[in-house]
Amino acid sequence: MKYPNGKKYVASQEEKVEQKRRSLLSAANRGMSLEEDINLSNDYYRDAGIALITKRPTPINVVKVDYSRGGKITDAYFEKQSTTDYNGVYKGKYVDFEAKNTKSETSFPISNISEHQIIHLKNVLKHGGIAFFIICFQLKNEIYLLDASFVIDFYEHGSRKSIPYSVFKEKGVLIRQDYTPRLHFIDAVEKLYFRK
Repeated sequence: MKYPNGKKYVASQEEKVEQKRRSLLSAANRGMSLEEDINLSNDYYRDAGIALITKRPTPINVVKVDYSRGGKITDAYFEKQSTTDYNGVYKGKYVDFEAKNTKSETSFPISNISEHQIIHLKNVLKHGGIAFFIICFQLKNEIYLLDASFVIDFYEHGSRKSIPYSVFKEKGVLIRQDYTPRLHFIDAVEKLYFRK
């Protein structure tokens, strides 16, 4: 934008920060990925010295590389099933979790969870770690943290093929969405596991 005198308008630092915050929030409402939000939050928590949570890479076996194109992988396959999406440490406790999206407004389908993930999270709980799911109800723009024990119970003993939204409201913790961090999931961890 230019003023009538021909000078260009230069936004202040505060205006630039606010503009970026609004841009990020509106992008989230248009479907910014849950994974990207968690990754940005993890960066914040690491840089602030609050927690160290990282995205677990999916193990792949590279078969063919095209070095004429800068070392581009042209053929690969998944070596084995991955366990969960994220793990790390918060307040000296091992943390392990899976992040999932659902477009349903009324429930989260159990079919979105693999048996090997249930087995892995049961082992985390058995050894005293903190295990949970972060579930995004996309149409409601709500994200919940739910202890893995509830999900495991529904997976193994539930009469339904989904976990009702009401369980998330009653047993889960609603994760606040913001600019920095994007998702305040450590606040939810603190509330659920450390404030007794």
